[in-house]
Amino acid sequence: MKEKRKLIFRVGALLLVLLIAAAMMVTGRGHTVYFDNKTIEYNGQSCEAYQKVEVFVKDERVAKLSKRDRGMVETMGQKFSMTLNVTENKGDEPETYTVSLTLPYNMDGILINLPALLNGLPADAYLSELEIVVPEEETGESQEGEGVDLMEEVAPADI
Repeated sequence: MKEKRKLIFRVGALLLVLLIAAAMMVTGRGHTVYFDNKTIEYNGQSCEAYQKVEVFVKDERVAKLSKRDRGMVETMGQKFSMTLNVTENKGDEPETYTVSLTLPYNMDGILINLPALLNGLPADAYLSELEIVVPEEETGESQEGEGVDLMEEVAPADI
């Protein structure tokens, strides 16, 4: 009787873990999506940056980008929808685009180049993973070869 009860609890715990895993798979994982309004060249085709782009996600403005600007939003799930109000040149009326994308599972910081996306370039042109490079800070300690005064090493010439 005791063994049967132990087996039931183990099977129940396994089913609970599987249910949680299934629920997390349905909701998807979190992503940080970066928007880029920069001129891009791809296979000889140039896509110029727009004068101004406003990015709306779930009816909330998450970024207002001028040329060479970048914005971001954090989102859950693999399906991503946004509305873009694009002003191509100064003084033009903004045009509205609605874009839906499937975000890749294997990327953490997803960078979307908006001019390439709206000009119909393939996904490898407008979608990439953002790699953040942290510059190394110099420490206060002297490294080999540093702090040597070269003038001390030069002996005066004999006259």
